[in-house]
Amino acid sequence: MTTITLKGEPIQTAGNLPQIGTKAPNFSLTKTDLTDVTLESFSPKRLLLNIFPSLDTAVCAQSVRTFNLKASGVADLTILCISQDLPFAHKRFCDTENIRNVMTLSCFRNPKFGQDYGVTITSGPLRGLLSRAIVLIDTNGKVLYTQQVPEITQEPDYRSVLSQLEG
Repeated sequence: MTTITLKGEPIQTAGNLPQIGTKAPNFSLTKTDLTDVTLESFSPKRLLLNIFPSLDTAVCAQSVRTFNLKASGVADLTILCISQDLPFAHKRFCDTENIRNVMTLSCFRNPKFGQDYGVTITSGPLRGLLSRAIVLIDTNGKVLYTQQVPEITQEPDYRSVLSQLEG
């Protein structure tokens, strides 16, 4: 269990992010066309998992926009933006915002994703949604970097994430 905050109030997640150097847990997530993808679907590319509660919040929407712009030009990298939002909401957001450089995925069919990655919020008003976190996975499926954002109303530390991609 990890303790983070929501507007300064403590809330907990179901576990901890995967440890650096370990094999990333497999997943099955749903694309906007309602087909499912797995971790292996993206091999041999590096993956940046941008995990967040909902596109219907300003901070979550901004993180998708930022990664769409900043990290999209990195070679052999696929950026996955993951939330509990339905695929229809993901599609509507991407169409409205002209998001083309990241893939949005929903875990609505597979809540096990949040458990396996330690990001399901287990207390407070956002209980059941995903926390704000980043997981960077290498071409061999190993976890290279993680970031659990300590205050859910804050954006990820983009500079730290992007420096990992350059190094």
